[in-house]
Amino acid sequence: MPGAWLQKTLRRMKPRASSAFDIYVTSAPSLQNAVDAVAGWNTTFPPQFELKAGSLATYNDPRILWAIQNFGSLEGRHVLELGPLEGGHTSMLEAAGARVEAIEANQRAFMRCLITKEILGLTRSKFWLGDFVKALETWEQHYDLIVACGVLYHLKDPLRLIDLVAKRTDAVFFWTHVVTEESMPRSDPRRLVIAPDVETHEFHGLKVRAYRRTYASAEDSVAFCGGPIDEHRWLHRDDLLEALKVVGFSDIRTEHDQPNHIYGPALSIFARK
Repeated sequence: MPGAWLQKTLRRMKPRASSAFDIYVTSAPSLQNAVDAVAGWNTTFPPQFELKAGSLATYNDPRILWAIQNFGSLEGRHVLELGPLEGGHTSMLEAAGARVEAIEANQRAFMRCLITKEILGLTRSKFWLGDFVKALETWEQHYDLIVACGVLYHLKDPLRLIDLVAKRTDAVFFWTHVVTEESMPRSDPRRLVIAPDVETHEFHGLKVRAYRRTYASAEDSVAFCGGPIDEHRWLHRDDLLEALKVVGFSDIRTEHDQPNHIYGPALSIFARK
């Protein structure tokens, strides 16, 4: 019979489902190894990198190009990006000359941003892990432009963000989902994840219609890129534009209207005081 020491050693040598050694990469160093280190990519990289990640080409997004076109030169400008996701838009803003601070609350997405920063060689962009609403509440910095692409409709209180943004910048870009009864009537299947009762919120004397929505367990996916809780509100399209006016944005432009978007009507908004 083997001795106690040998029995213990043999037990330790039995294959296990996972171990500390699983986190080591034994292939030659590559950029793909970095991408593969964090699962759940939504975005892809420029084709010359020949990398396998997600499918969204955020490194060349016409919505961001439109925002830059409306703002003007970003050379030397200080930009705050809310919810950078995986850094594709950040790379566009930096390429246009901006100094970028980007705040991401999702830990996995934050790590992907750092990987993107390394792969694309970003040098004027800083990624922060945390809640951008709390940042806007406490930071004193004034920004030349705030970019909020794909975040407003993930918030429990989107009007709070609009209020805070107006205090920190004179120019803002939103891409967001909205609700209109014409584009998404109650019979529309896209309304199934929206509460039947329409809320009315008071905002600087303005009545704003808000629609409470659920993720319907989409957060179970490793690629989930929504908000931190399963309670978020979409705003009525017309009321959103009026809300921007009441906090001081007088030049408001819209583009990329998508009434038939798979999840619900969406559009781009550039607003300047």
